[in-house]
This record gives sequence, C-alpha cells and structure tokens, in this order.
Amino acid sequence: MSTARPTEGDFLPYAATYINLVPANADPRDVLRAIGPELHTQLANLSEAQTEKGYAAGKWSLKEMLAHQIDTERVFAYRAMRFARGDGQDLPGFDQDDYVANSNANARPLASLLTEYDATRAATLALFDSFTEEQLDRRGTANGGPATVRALVYMVPGHELHHLNLLRERYLPIL
Repeated sequence: MSTARPTEGDFLPYAATYINLVPANADPRDVLRAIGPELHTQLANLSEAQTEKGYAAGKWSLKEMLAHQIDTERVFAYRAMRFARGDGQDLPGFDQDDYVANSNANARPLASLLTEYDATRAATLALFDSFTEEQLDRRGTANGGPATVRALVYMVPGHELHHLNLLRERYLPIL
C-alpha cells in the first residue's frame, strides 16, 4: 500500500481533523500498529476507579472513551471494507453519544476493554493490509458524504491519535 494521502473530496470536512494528525509520509497502518502499545502503557498504572472518571463534568470516562474508540474503529473499518468490495449503497452515520451510553463500558473491567481493543485492532490491520491500490481509491457515501477507502484508512489512526492526545492532555493530568 502506498502512503499517498487522501485528497480533498475524498472525505467529509470533519475527517480532515483526523487525517491531518497522521504524520506526513507515514504509513497509516504503521501509525496504527504503534498506538496500541502506547495506549496500554498510558493506562497501565491506573485503577479501575480512575478509568471510570471523565476529565470534567459531562465528559466520558476513560472506559467510555475507550469503548468509543473501539466502536469508531469498527464503523470506519466496516465502511472501508464495504467500499473496497464495491458496495454502492449509502451508509448511515452513527450517534457516538448513543453508542457510548449503551456500551456498558464503566461496568466492564479495563482489561476486558483492552482485550476487545486489541482484537479490533488486529482485525482492522488485517483488513487494511489486504487492500490493493485500486481498492484504496474506491469510494462510497457514508454519513451523507463522500469517503474513499484510502481516507478511511487514514481516519482510523487519526481518530486514535486524537484520543491519545486527549488522554495525555486532559485525563492523565487530573488522575
């Protein structure tokens, strides 16, 4: 897979926030491979109680944020798989707050969430590693706008980097 970045028109404007977090000339799959161990390191010394708190009133707990990361990775990877396979159906968006509210994240042990996170990551990487250049340039409509497979491959690590930054900047300083 080449590291050619997606271009304007390959994604909805909100996705630029995530895509732009992936370093220039980096293979997005390599970025994704590196994030999991970093996340494990950051969470290693936290208690269950600490992971059940948000950084401010009304903000997700660390466990809820992790559940959101898992869900979002699955949604983006699913979209990429459908478009890579030539599926022309418009795919709906999803309400991240509803997903988190129904995730039961705070009732689960952190170890369980991390196991699911790692399994999701392994499946995502296996899928992304399978894409040909032709498949990366296929496009579809998701959440009411355009998305190429390439853009989705960049959005997953970018979304992860966004949340890793939130963990470092907002959560860990108060724990």
